[in-house]
Amino acid sequence: MTTLTHRGRRAEVGRNADKRPEGEEDSPLDTELGDGDAGDSKDIRLTLMEEVLLLGLKDKEAQEEMAWRIAKMIVNDVMQQARPGPALEQVTKVLLKSDAPTGDVLLDETLRHLKATEPAETVQTWIELLTGETWNPFKLQYQLRNVRERIAKNLVEKGILTTEKQNFLLFDMTTHPVTNTTEKQRLVKKLQESVLDRWVNDPHRMDKRTLALLVLAHASDVLENVFTSLADEKYDVAMNRSKDLLDREPEVEAGKTGSVEMIWAVLAAFNKS
Repeated sequence: MTTLTHRGRRAEVGRNADKRPEGEEDSPLDTELGDGDAGDSKDIRLTLMEEVLLLGLKDKEAQEEMAWRIAKMIVNDVMQQARPGPALEQVTKVLLKSDAPTGDVLLDETLRHLKATEPAETVQTWIELLTGETWNPFKLQYQLRNVRERIAKNLVEKGILTTEKQNFLLFDMTTHPVTNTTEKQRLVKKLQESVLDRWVNDPHRMDKRTLALLVLAHASDVLENVFTSLADEKYDVAMNRSKDLLDREPEVEAGKTGSVEMIWAVLAAFNKS
């Protein structure tokens, strides 16, 4: 599991989680799953995996690990149409609630795999299968190919990235610079506000999609980048609150009223990796 750090020092677990910058107030969050905050752009709809890729585009280390992390994002995205079994342990099987198409090629491809697989597999196993990290040669067909490039292509089609060719000695490399910086800034602001101005100190009162994005951004090592533009005091508060949130016990949180079990099941899989 990745580690959240302060600027130049380790984050202190829980010590300053409720410390708020001067003038900060709580405000209610929209808790309807999938709708996001009221201020979200209505013109451009991104999947969670597209949002995390966009957040991590300038982070070289994150890009190198992104293919494996994206498989986890796909699991989280597509499994909003699934549910875990009675516990979140590794033995828990993922049960599909609906195989209705999502309109996204990668998510629908994963749905088809889920639907066709008997017996049902665990969240952790699906992550291994989708990334090709399995020793079973009979299950290599589950691996999603060219994931990062396919997601980048989606972002190009939505006008957020563009495609360029860069020459490196003997070969050309395709890159995807950000052209719509407004959308990325919106995402950054959304996550910053979720742990500052709009902090509710209870994940079950948070907008569920924002909670899923926080979990996935953390697991993809891009969450700390989201907070780097903050002043030192707010940065420390954001990091402490994020750490307290992500250090919660998934098994316990999944059993609480208003919980979306699959978000916590995916976090549990992150913690085991």
